[in-house]
Amino acid sequence: MSKTTGVIKHHMEPTKPIPTHDNRPAAKSGTYMIGNDLPVRRLGFGAMQLTGPGVWGEPANPTEAIAVLRRAIELGINLIDTADSYGPHVSEELIREALHPYPKELVIATKAGLTRPGPGSWVSLGRPDYLRQQCEMSLRRLGVERLELFQLHRIDPKVPADDQFGVLRDLQKEGKVRHIGLSEVNVAEIEAARRIVAIATVQNQYNLAYRDSEKVLNYCSRENIGFIPWFPLATGDLAKPHGVLAKIAKQLGAQPGQVALAWLLRKSPVMLPIPGTSKVKHLEENTAAALLNLDDSIMDELASA
Repeated sequence: MSKTTGVIKHHMEPTKPIPTHDNRPAAKSGTYMIGNDLPVRRLGFGAMQLTGPGVWGEPANPTEAIAVLRRAIELGINLIDTADSYGPHVSEELIREALHPYPKELVIATKAGLTRPGPGSWVSLGRPDYLRQQCEMSLRRLGVERLELFQLHRIDPKVPADDQFGVLRDLQKEGKVRHIGLSEVNVAEIEAARRIVAIATVQNQYNLAYRDSEKVLNYCSRENIGFIPWFPLATGDLAKPHGVLAKIAKQLGAQPGQVALAWLLRKSPVMLPIPGTSKVKHLEENTAAALLNLDDSIMDELASA
């Protein structure tokens, strides 16, 4: 809480503190219980962009990257999404450097299942021994005894899917993982995984401009599975000067990206957007999206855009 400056005369009432959600706007996004027992604020932070170009290597400005992570906590964010492949390893290491020892309420979600031959290159690898190894390494890099949310980054088509789901179940039974998530899956794949292990979250690409995962979102909403839309700020032509998103943003005195995030938050109570950035100013702008209230007419207009 910033201190009030200036002199208060005796006949004046003390200045009222700024409401909590103004200092910590992420709190205004609401709360979702991952796996019915792990509360997170619905607007989180994605830590992929903290790495170098092509999601490879160290950030150009490590000091700013650390500042972004610390500012995220100050803004009320308590869900940070990362992966062993971001860097690789760099994102997890930055999170530990910036935030360890972690605030009690912080949930760090990480992923395994993609290897990195080089910048911009991603290759699926879902062998059970590899997934187990990466879980152990993430525990070590993050400096925790248990991963609160461990997500299969991709289902490897070269490895039986049940074997991949099975090792996640085993890691959970061993106490190394609390909740299990999947990424880039369809409804049939989620159901196949649920026959072996409880699935708490699904992370698919979804935004105003790309809605191919609508069926998955609807399934997650019905089944109360957290839906983490990656690339949530993509808006395509909608944000162009004469686009519908630009028009609505102007009406609300907001940025198009803020409206896009507010639309996601209003779309479903299981929606957990994780906009990422490497700049503190952009982080603050993104998080302020939780303060926007979109009425039904705006939601309808955006839905048909």
